[in-house]
Amino acid sequence: MGKQDQMPNENYESHDRIKVYVTKVENTSKGPQVFVSRTNPGLVKRLFEQEVPEIFDGVVEIVGVAREAGDRTKIAVRATNPNVDAVGTTVGPKGNRVQAVVNELSGENMDVVQWEENPSDFIANALNPAQVIAVQFNDEDNERACTVIVPDYQLSLAIGKKGQNARLAAKLTGYKIDIKPESEVEFVDDDEVNNDTEDATPAATTADATPVADTPTESETNE
Repeated sequence: MGKQDQMPNENYESHDRIKVYVTKVENTSKGPQVFVSRTNPGLVKRLFEQEVPEIFDGVVEIVGVAREAGDRTKIAVRATNPNVDAVGTTVGPKGNRVQAVVNELSGENMDVVQWEENPSDFIANALNPAQVIAVQFNDEDNERACTVIVPDYQLSLAIGKKGQNARLAAKLTGYKIDIKPESEVEFVDDDEVNNDTEDATPAATTADATPVADTPTESETNE
């Protein structure tokens, strides 16, 4: 397991039993060489498949994972059955399912959000826990860019510590997200997005979208 595949908040000792994600297998002159990772987004997906039977069975799908390993991850889920609450099912009773994944990843924070086909709704969900007033797609030259308007008191919450919330939302949705406080916007389209949540402070930000990779297999090994 290379340095880039090790969690920054973990120390590994010989004979530790850990769960890892197999990223590659190569045949060498000394036999097969297996490359594993604790930081790959695929590990999060496989851990949820183990903890949530509905995900393993395909009743709930993980549509995307945006991860900053050891710190925070956002996952987008949807249900193939309209009678199933995808987010509630993934989180589990009293949060026990998501907590099991958090514990396995040494306390890494998990945000589970509802995937929506409508980009405005999905972007608003991805910025959870911040309240979003509107999502505007105003750049005709770049369809993957948007301006998100939030209440002034929610701006810091939407941006997140060191821009992390906005950055992960951009990765998850695939959109470049420019966040502006309501006071800096002359008007807001009423038909865009709604809701209500917590606290914050000003200073707008822009987060670039980076594609979220999806990769092969998770496994258990001795370090």
